[in-house]
Amino acid sequence: MSDVRKVQVGEVQLAYRVWGEGDAPPAVLLHSLGEDGEDWRGVVGRLAGTHRVFALDQRGHGHSDWPGDYGFARWRDDALGFLRALGLERVLLIGHSLGAVAALLAAAERPDLVERLVLEEVAPPLPADPPQEVPPRPAGPASFDWQAKIAVVAERNAPDPAWWEAVARVTVPTLVIAGGETSHVPQEQLAALAERLPDARLVTVEGAGHLVHEERPGEFLAAVASFLAPHT
Repeated sequence: MSDVRKVQVGEVQLAYRVWGEGDAPPAVLLHSLGEDGEDWRGVVGRLAGTHRVFALDQRGHGHSDWPGDYGFARWRDDALGFLRALGLERVLLIGHSLGAVAALLAAAERPDLVERLVLEEVAPPLPADPPQEVPPRPAGPASFDWQAKIAVVAERNAPDPAWWEAVARVTVPTLVIAGGETSHVPQEQLAALAERLPDARLVTVEGAGHLVHEERPGEFLAAVASFLAPHT
């Protein structure tokens, strides 16, 4: 895998990995809760054939700082700060789960910085039904800050109502990738999100569950490639 680099973004130092040619169009990957930039290892090779790929360790994860202060707005602002710090614009922004919510909110806030948006198994900013509970903290060394888990559960149960309204401001072309009925994310909510987005298509990879890019990397990459293909 690529060497880990670091950049200061506001009050946190964020780690990231880079692949691809320096003059290729930029793609930024945002992982899910409990993962880090290494999570994309199964798909990054193909993506790096066409893009300069940046895989971020989000705050509280991997080699980035664990400040104890978390929430989707924080992860959104970190992503935007990362783009500014590296001088990236008009990026292909790809997020999975937690990272997809951050990507969605970032594209709503600064659509000028995002060329296209890919949301894999994103939990729309609607109250979880039934409400989620924080499970007991696992024993042993932690791969991420458990405070991040607590923050995600709290905001999944009571998200900022403005976030759902903000979805309509995401004007960039968007691909919503769903994993089908074996996912814990309500698939009807993903369909509702795709309907609410002004320029979106929904692709369901049945049987993939929540980890589409990991369980079905070929189908994930095919969906992304089709989405990026120029329309004739």
